[in-house]
Parts: sequence; structure tokens; C-alpha cells
Amino acid sequence: MKINHLLIVLTCLLAVCIAGGDATHAGSVNDTPASSSAIVKGVVKFEGTVPKPVHIDMSPDPKCAQTHPSGAAAEDIVTDGSGGLQNVIVFISAGLEGRTYDPPQDHAVMLQKGCMYQPHVLAIQANQKLEVVNADTTTHNIHPFPSNNREWNQMQPPGLPLEETFAREEVAIPVKCNVHPWMRSYIAVLKNPYFAVTDKNGGFELKNLPPGNYTVQAWHEKLGTTTQKITVGESETKTMEFVFKPQPSS
Repeated sequence: MKINHLLIVLTCLLAVCIAGGDATHAGSVNDTPASSSAIVKGVVKFEGTVPKPVHIDMSPDPKCAQTHPSGAAAEDIVTDGSGGLQNVIVFISAGLEGRTYDPPQDHAVMLQKGCMYQPHVLAIQANQKLEVVNADTTTHNIHPFPSNNREWNQMQPPGLPLEETFAREEVAIPVKCNVHPWMRSYIAVLKNPYFAVTDKNGGFELKNLPPGNYTVQAWHEKLGTTTQKITVGESETKTMEFVFKPQPSS
């Protein structure tokens, strides 16, 4: 009987310890998107006369010039025939306070191909691994200039793997190649997974949002930022439209 009583006491103590451990874990805030939640989608447009693309001279590096027999152009303002504006970062900038999110397991990829960065604008989550790939036959250099993260400057010959991370939110980090000065891009680092970069028609979609009241921000490298507020319910889909106009410096 004494042995049975001891076993009962030990079993109870073990259950209390396990429950205490579970309660501690539950107290931390680490949210992941729910599959049945809301969607915010829409389009970003450019209103006005689209500036003529700036021609890029790659003649200083013949290997780069060979990849663009017809020439290349800067990608700072790119639109479709209806004014849809590409390369705009759209993200939830307020409404998720107190929530934290683990970085995705998938790597984000920035490709150097034809002596241009692909994509021109990349959005990643804080602490998500960024894989930089040199797909050219010439040596590149990738040099981000953050103001809220650690700066780094790395030469990258063809075939050399390169991985980095950014720990803190920053929209957006300018990136350049010190070897090829026309190579420029931007990396946006977000602290939540609710972001998108507009496609060739200016479209975007933020999926799996929990219901709530949000501020949605749209950022463009030359046209600045604009924000709107929106309220979404459970399993609701709402649409938005952002409009950018020419800036004096654009």
C-alpha cells in the first residue's frame, strides 16, 4: 500500500510539473497565421505621366553588357498600361501590437542575373534567412546600407554561396553593388508575415489576417509612403486601392 501511495504522489507531482510547463509556454505570444482568417487585397496605381526609364550603361563590364544586347533600364518606376505600379511594398504597419511571429523556414532569395538584382524590391520577415545567388559569370558585391540593422559588405564570385539575416524591422534597406554601380535594389524587413510586393499589374494580397482594425502602409522607393485604415472580420475579404502621384524628385 505504501508503494502504491508513493506512486500516486509521484504521478501527481509529475502532472503538476507538466501543467506548469505548458502554462509558461502558453503565456508567451507567438502567433502564426490562421488558415480561415481574413484577406486584404487590392491594387496600387500611379497617377500622372510615367517618367521615361533611365538607360543603364553596362559597357564598363563587357560580361554584363553581353547579357543585354538591346540595353537595360532602371526599375525605379515601373507600371503597366493601366497605371498599375510594380515594386510597392504593402504591409500591416499597426494593429498587431503584442504579437510575435517566428520567421518562416523557407529562405528568401535575391538573384544577381544579367548584372541586375532580381527582384528589384524584396520583402522578408525579420530573422528569415536571405540567400543571395550570383547567377552571372562576373564577380558581384552586395552591400546593404541599413539604418536599423547590421551593415555588411560581401564580395561574391560566381558560385559562392551567401546567406544573411536582418534582425529588426526596416522599410526599406537600400542595396548596391560596389563593382557595378547601376545595380541597386531594396530589401524590406517586416516583423510580421502580413506583407506583399506588388506584381507587374500593381496587385497585392495579404492573406490569413486575424480579424481586427489595421493600418496598411504602401511604400515606394521614389514616391514615398501612404497609409489607410481598414477593419476586417473573420473570413472576410476586403479590397483597397492606393494611388501614388509624381514627386518633384522623381
